Amino acid sequence: MIRFITFEGVDGSGKTTQLKALENHLIARGKDCISTREPGGTSLGRLIRQALLEDGKRPVASPAELFLYLADRAQHVQEIILPALEQAKVVLCDRHTDSTLAYQGYGRGIELGLLRSLNEIASRGLRPDLTLLFDCPVEIGLSRTVQRQSRAGSKRSREDRFEREKIEFHEKVRKGFLELARAEPERFRIIDAARSAPEVEREVKEIIDRELT
Repeated sequence: MIRFITFEGVDGSGKTTQLKALENHLIARGKDCISTREPGGTSLGRLIRQALLEDGKRPVASPAELFLYLADRAQHVQEIILPALEQAKVVLCDRHTDSTLAYQGYGRGIELGLLRSLNEIASRGLRPDLTLLFDCPVEIGLSRTVQRQSRAGSKRSREDRFEREKIEFHEKVRKGFLELARAEPERFRIIDAARSAPEVEREVKEIIDRELT
């Protein structure tokens, strides 16, 4: 039974927009669901998110970055995700364990086997029932983040830190996501996120209406 749905993709892929649209769609269908995110889905997580993503003044060491994400996940799973699943709610989560593999593994070069073991501890063995991977060329994703940041004015955002990464880093992350999806085709659905938001939204609704019975 599909209950835990994660949204993954490179920065600027539009996954957060699609999560909000899907939440509205499910509520309209009478489904009991919640939406959440990593990092930042709990009060502790919001502090971690600020340290990781919004304070762009100083670089964060790769091991520190990894353990902060894992700490956020451990609290998030215990406080938000597992209780919601126990109440038979549909959980929509903006990023989860696959982001750690893609960003810290393929992007930063930390060994994947180690990351999987650490993910297992932090998530208490919980795995998504369905993962929607929003895939687009990194140039498109990065241009969208620049546009979004421009609209937000001086407000700091996640993209402030990751925009400083070289294009090769983002390419590695995208490649990582696609390799993860190819390794688990029964869990992943790859969605062409280079299209317009309404086109993507229609496909997401079709997938969920088919899978969520």
